[in-house]
Amino acid sequence: MAHVNLGKQHPDAYKGVLALSATVDEAMARAGLDPLLAELVKIRVSQLNGCAFCLRMHTRDALAKGESADRLAVLPAWWESQYFSGPERAALALAEEVTRLPVPQRREWDDGSLTGEQVSAISWLAIVMNAWNRVAISSHYPVAP
Repeated sequence: MAHVNLGKQHPDAYKGVLALSATVDEAMARAGLDPLLAELVKIRVSQLNGCAFCLRMHTRDALAKGESADRLAVLPAWWESQYFSGPERAALALAEEVTRLPVPQRREWDDGSLTGEQVSAISWLAIVMNAWNRVAISSHYPVAP
């Protein structure tokens, strides 16, 4: 069978992911988290999942919101750089943990930089971004120059 666009095949399910995404955006804002941090998390999760469509979209969004090319360039190795603040480092580590689903004992991100509300919001952001990556990859969204 040819590739199937999941959103077109089951538009109600797609709309459900859209609604979840909007709810998570609201949770991020209520938790006092910067929209630029959200873009970094979306990019990092998309890097881990290999989603070219979401990488291009959220990299462009991050640049439009003022993110620097240097920080985007080192994002795949964020832990080796001094570009990211304590809360950003904690958010990126948490997003990686949610994406990779390691053994429950790993809690590198849990250094007190994030509130419970922020941990929940970032976890949900990683969950919804993983869903979007899977929709885009499974649907073979085109990514051309």
